[in-house]
Amino acid sequence: MIETLVSLLPLIIGSAVVPVQIIMVILLLTSEKQGPLKAIALVLGMTVVRVAQGLLFGLVLTGGGSEQADASGGTGWIKATLLLVLGILLLTTAYKQWASEPDPDAPPPKWLTTLETIAPFGALVMGAGLILISPKMWVFTLGAISTIGDAALGVSSGVGTFLLFVLLAESLLITPIFIRLLFQTRAAALLGSLGDWLEVHNSQIVMVVSLVFGLLFTYQGVAGLLP
Repeated sequence: MIETLVSLLPLIIGSAVVPVQIIMVILLLTSEKQGPLKAIALVLGMTVVRVAQGLLFGLVLTGGGSEQADASGGTGWIKATLLLVLGILLLTTAYKQWASEPDPDAPPPKWLTTLETIAPFGALVMGAGLILISPKMWVFTLGAISTIGDAALGVSSGVGTFLLFVLLAESLLITPIFIRLLFQTRAAALLGSLGDWLEVHNSQIVMVVSLVFGLLFTYQGVAGLLP
């Protein structure tokens, strides 16, 4: 299981280091009305979609179980293809940020403007939408499912590993929520400063992260497809 988590680490980091999602959580946490509740709802919506993806695509990408996967020659080519697609998407994002073009995976601008007035249920739906509209997030999750399937951990260990992937992928969203709940108003200034910094440097962060992981996943994808 430890070896599988190491293999998942790039996918975990890539899923977690998304400045726009962190900014959205911080904006909700620093809002005056039901801030923590709305932030929790946003992350819960993301979690529900990821778990649903795990349930729906787990059997497909693992070949219905380790024995069937072995009989059909394994699913390594699926993982390699997903990594190659993800690498190309990330490199495209890095280029768009360098060229000052809008990121197609970024949430619509109107979403950010409605955070102050959104209700908790609206935040739940928005969190689900963040995962559903992002091709990169789809490939991150499908890549994780394929990696876990290739490891043939068994049903219980496989489910546990996938849930751990989801938790770690959302760790940079969950951490500010705990800080806000534990330190109450004292955390507002700190989170506000962090949110401002992320907004200013969002483009540079996205470009660097996308370039580094784009090159890594492209290499892993090509290497996995070569005989």
